[in-house]
Amino acid sequence: MAVAFTGAGWIPIETNPEVIQKVQQASAVEQFGHHVPMGSNTKYTPRSGGVHLSRWGRSQPAPADNSPSDSVLLNSDKIGGKVTIAEEDMADSAANIVKTKSLDAGGSYGKLFDNICLGITVAKATSGWGFDSLYYQLTQNDTVTGYTANSNLTLAGSGGITYDLLNAALGKYEQGDYFDPAETIVIASPAFKQTLRGIKNSNGDPIFNESSNGTAGGGQGGTIEIFGHQGQWSMGCKTSTTGTDSPTGAPFIVFGNRQFLHVGDRNPLAVNFQDAESGIGVDTDENVLYFRARKAFAVGAPGAFSMLVAG
Repeated sequence: MAVAFTGAGWIPIETNPEVIQKVQQASAVEQFGHHVPMGSNTKYTPRSGGVHLSRWGRSQPAPADNSPSDSVLLNSDKIGGKVTIAEEDMADSAANIVKTKSLDAGGSYGKLFDNICLGITVAKATSGWGFDSLYYQLTQNDTVTGYTANSNLTLAGSGGITYDLLNAALGKYEQGDYFDPAETIVIASPAFKQTLRGIKNSNGDPIFNESSNGTAGGGQGGTIEIFGHQGQWSMGCKTSTTGTDSPTGAPFIVFGNRQFLHVGDRNPLAVNFQDAESGIGVDTDENVLYFRARKAFAVGAPGAFSMLVAG
């Protein structure tokens, strides 16, 4: 990708195929999420506690359903950073430094976005981000959908991840009202690769056979498959209290319905270039690349997901 800087300000790079691929390789939420265009910082999307039909007697009024409904708030927040590049490196290097840094920014953004959407363990008021993560929302009651706090959050503890725990975690989602086999996804930390390879039956044989290319769970390429459900590995799938592109907390795996991963698209990942010939770059003879994206996230219904967290 050759980015032509013409003084036009922020140039979207997320629309470039190479950057899109990099973002989607790093972010399962971006790849699988239900994207909602946003024309302002906040947007409400409707959700329902369901509609329950019953027998309608002949010549009788239609049976009324009083299931609650409300809206999910998408509140955008800004992700960004800057990279300083010496003028000598820009002038002397045959490589496209801007392209390389843009791809790197896409990878960092993807891992960070997954972590803040899925793995932050505290409320947004504490973390400072503009929305709550899936992990946190699974620890809270949801009166509209009837979800009870911690019902679909499984902490493995010191015993480690076992076949029974994986089966039970998936079962919590499958037995709920939001299970849809066509929309079911799996999002997991790569730390689960070794875990899956180590789960064996009573004869000592691996239960989750690897594919011919060595992908645990029988997946192909960079994907994952567990109990017949496809998904993606994500390096953002470790717990964190602040949100980071390199989390160090407990790895986790998510089972759920992709239609309830609401991603608000306010501004795509974009780059702005401050050259060394003007502005702040003159003093140090350095170019500055600024990266920025404005995104929102919301869980449509906590019961549409189940999470298993390693000890």
